[in-house]
Amino acid sequence: MKDVQNQSDDRGIEIQKVGIKGLEIPLTIQRKDDNDKVIYATATAGVTLPAHYKGTHMSRFVEVLNEYRSRKTLGVDIKGCVEAIVKKLDAKCGCLKFDFKYFIEKTSPITKVSAPMCYDCTFEGVLDNYMEEDEEYKFYLGIKVPVTTLCPCSKEISNYGAHNQRAIVSVKITYPEDEHIWIEDLVSDIEKCASSELYPLLKREDEKFVTEHAYDNPKFVEDVLRDVVLTLRQNDIIDSFEVECESIESIHNHSAWAYQQEG
Repeated sequence: MKDVQNQSDDRGIEIQKVGIKGLEIPLTIQRKDDNDKVIYATATAGVTLPAHYKGTHMSRFVEVLNEYRSRKTLGVDIKGCVEAIVKKLDAKCGCLKFDFKYFIEKTSPITKVSAPMCYDCTFEGVLDNYMEEDEEYKFYLGIKVPVTTLCPCSKEISNYGAHNQRAIVSVKITYPEDEHIWIEDLVSDIEKCASSELYPLLKREDEKFVTEHAYDNPKFVEDVLRDVVLTLRQNDIIDSFEVECESIESIHNHSAWAYQQEG
């Protein structure tokens, strides 16, 4: 049967990334409590395509992902999966990203009632120059943590009250292959940098505590960002990071925003 993808192309353009996006797939997640879970995720996978090839073979991405899924290592061995994709597609570089929801059981501060809290997370592996002397692999862990911010200026100038709102702290970190950072620990570290953390379930006593705690701990978006940066700098495992804080303002029709990248 004729293989159209392997036909030559004369436009002289090497494509940096080509592959599949939005593939729904079960992902195995290692949890800190040793209770591994299989969860729903969407996968994005791509490789470089030499200038002389007309197209890549899309089905081969799914074949490799399905192979790792059947072995229950999809999400556990991301580097091995990226290497298998690159090898199967005869490419120099490849990337694999999973977007998924991660649930952590959270207990309210006073009444101690618990419920699952959801966080948007990503696992991403990037492999460059496969099987060459300058081969490089990087793993990225990404997470979005919703928190509360209370405006210091509003508190200072108002006779009573202060405007507060939900903010989203987005963090993306890299660290060595032989190390590990748990999502649970990263979430906890980030939440401590806000005016208050969020909870999925609050009774009246809890709501009183959270409201007063945020009022006693006012922070600009800049304050949250700086505290997160300091926290990540103090983690010797982390090689590099990106931090973004977006405060979805309650008295403006726009967000306050801050960003920092290091490493």
